[in-house]
Amino acid sequence: MVLFLIPISILFVTLLLKRREQASSYFRFSSSQLIKDLATTLKVRLSKLPIFLRGAALIFILLALARPQAPVEGSSSDLKGIDIILAIDTSTSMLAEDFDINGERMNRLHVTKMAVKEFANKRKGDRVGIVSFGSYAYTSCPLTIDYGWVEQVLDKLRVDPREDTTAIGYAIATSLNRLRDSSAKSKIIILLTDGRNNAGDISPQTATELAHSLGIKVYTIGVGTKGDVLYPFKDASGNKTYKRIRIDLDEDTLQSIAQRTGAKYFRAADTESLKNVYGEISTLEKSTFRHRRFNRYEELFAKFLIIALIILFLEIVLSNTILLKIP
Repeated sequence: MVLFLIPISILFVTLLLKRREQASSYFRFSSSQLIKDLATTLKVRLSKLPIFLRGAALIFILLALARPQAPVEGSSSDLKGIDIILAIDTSTSMLAEDFDINGERMNRLHVTKMAVKEFANKRKGDRVGIVSFGSYAYTSCPLTIDYGWVEQVLDKLRVDPREDTTAIGYAIATSLNRLRDSSAKSKIIILLTDGRNNAGDISPQTATELAHSLGIKVYTIGVGTKGDVLYPFKDASGNKTYKRIRIDLDEDTLQSIAQRTGAKYFRAADTESLKNVYGEISTLEKSTFRHRRFNRYEELFAKFLIIALIILFLEIVLSNTILLKIP
């Protein structure tokens, strides 16, 4: 930020100097011999000082507007945790409403987000990241211990109507890419989906072998009930209606992925099925890392603003007293 302000301030001072030189008054002498022996006074040497003072004031005003802060209280602690990537299916099939919570029909994505929020809020020292996938896979949230931010990201997850296919291979590969530089001893992926791989150039088998070679476990969760499910549609009047459709869940592939990476497969017909994953995670070896957090910050903008005002006051005083120019 400061490096950005320096050229702006230099340009500002240069323009002011050029403008002042163009506007400066002068006396004409019949011969330069009349003034050649006159010594340059201190006042003449300092004649351009107000311009530089104004430029310095500008720098401090811009610094104040940037709202600088300084940590005044810090704490560091050793936290034991694992790195977890939650790969969440956001394809159109996740809109199927085959879950019932307190008598209200809910779609699969909504219930999954509720369960994942509960899962993330129970983590202590674990870094959690989110990868969402449909026809493609995206990193929605990198690894973090800011579980509040994870919850905000989950709230923003939506089904893209254009992505009506499922790229499980892409999802695992993208998750592995987020974990490959991790220094944690234990790294896992929890893959939640309700379909089968029918998109992408990376097969689930290829991605699974890569996870196996990296020593990363991939827990898989098949979301939704079996058989025909209610799927919402809009009729010609724009009203919400339902049709019964069949969504094909490839449990064999999900079981194969989990087994090959030393993890487990879970069938999640309700939120309780997701909670079963917690017991597995708690048995994993913990890695220790040092985390430093700052609890309070001091606002510094007032200090920069006071300095700017002092410099401006000095510039005004000098320009109207010692360095006053007439005319």
